[in-house]
Amino acid sequence: MTWHERLSALDAGFLDLEDDATPMHVGAVAVFGGRPPSREELEALVASRLDRVPRYRQRLAAVPFGLGRPVWVDEPQLDLGRHVHRTSLPPGGGAEALASLAAELLFRRLDRARPLWELWLVEGLGRGRFALVSKTHHCMIDGVSGVDLASVLLDSGPAAGREAARGPRPVPAWTPRPSPGAIARAVDAVRDVVGHPLALVRGALSPRTEERRVVLELAAGLKPLLDLSRLGPAPPCSLNRPVGPGRRWEALSLDLATVKHARGATGGTVNDVLLAVVAGALRTLLLSRGEEPPESLRVLVPVSVRTAAERATHGNQVAAVFCPLPVGEPDPLARLTRVSRAMKALKESGQAVGARALTLLGDFAPPTLAARAARLQATARFYNLVVTNVPGPQAPLHLLGRTLLACHPAVPLAPGTTVGVALLSYNGSVDVGLLGDAAKTPDLALLAAALPRELELLASLVPGRPVPAGRSRRR
Repeated sequence: MTWHERLSALDAGFLDLEDDATPMHVGAVAVFGGRPPSREELEALVASRLDRVPRYRQRLAAVPFGLGRPVWVDEPQLDLGRHVHRTSLPPGGGAEALASLAAELLFRRLDRARPLWELWLVEGLGRGRFALVSKTHHCMIDGVSGVDLASVLLDSGPAAGREAARGPRPVPAWTPRPSPGAIARAVDAVRDVVGHPLALVRGALSPRTEERRVVLELAAGLKPLLDLSRLGPAPPCSLNRPVGPGRRWEALSLDLATVKHARGATGGTVNDVLLAVVAGALRTLLLSRGEEPPESLRVLVPVSVRTAAERATHGNQVAAVFCPLPVGEPDPLARLTRVSRAMKALKESGQAVGARALTLLGDFAPPTLAARAARLQATARFYNLVVTNVPGPQAPLHLLGRTLLACHPAVPLAPGTTVGVALLSYNGSVDVGLLGDAAKTPDLALLAAALPRELELLASLVPGRPVPAGRSRRR
């Protein structure tokens, strides 16, 4: 067996979904306080820590004739100058200028001939701040693995001061491994196609093997998988239109203490509150368009199925649940109650287990058939939009001694979905990133403004508790 690693069916699915109108990279717009580092300083820091994220030194190599999914191979001529960039906002630039630049950068596709990531150092933000825009293809990370370039560049606690004082550590020695040729990739792919099912059967008969775990997961997911197959199309609404060129970007931060306060209304989770707040804001958006909101929208909520042992791995270890957002319900407390009940029922139903089983079955499908299935699933519109919520650290992080003030994540737009909502909790806030189609969401700022209003309204309705003093804010 050769050393290289083949993409899983789920990872490859994000490549299959990508086209000129729907780039499939995840991203973030991080804002820091302090003087911006030079591009050379940032590049030196990246170089010193690439050994912690070896995937960022690799590129994709296709298998001839589509006999197998692509494989990761080492990039022998990694030029960081093609991945670490510096730019500046126009004079007087601020949040609006940053949003415009972020929308442009987040729309540009990554070059598949190179390692699939970029960092953009953005100066000229004003008020003693600068930004870092990061992009990584979704086939590399799932947003919850905690092992990406942005995470290893940041320091916390005393380590931040030490790193700033001495500068980046020496670049560890690294020797790229030779890449297999086209014939070797084809032979290896055929060997995988034939050998993988046989190895799975043999391993399933032995206790405590990876193959047995996979078979047990498939068995546990059979009934939920059948339930998933009965999902019909999501309710029609103006959020679902063909995705065109260009993007809009909005960023804001919600006060985490206020979110936790609002949770007291039903005893649900922080995620329940955030989904209810998103539901109220989407209701406001649809009404502003003169549209009667349906009883509910169906949102895809990614759920991590990464085990503790898989925490340090790359690729995607996520399943999905499809949660109904009651946008037709005018009462905020009733919306939260319905969301909490729906999420509790989804957890008990094992829908995420069924979705996980579906991705495991994809590993047995021929690549061309899997690619066709991925496109068909996207165009069938099983959901109206993606809402992803990632719990983050609640202590300050630092980049070369500069404090991270906020980090707004970005989730890509799948075909037919014109809005994506991404949330990341960090240091007492929930940082929100809204990505929208440039032509289909001219009112994305209205959605951004509605989110903090919905949260404050919901929190004010919790009986017997004063609302915390913290405030949500636009960025």
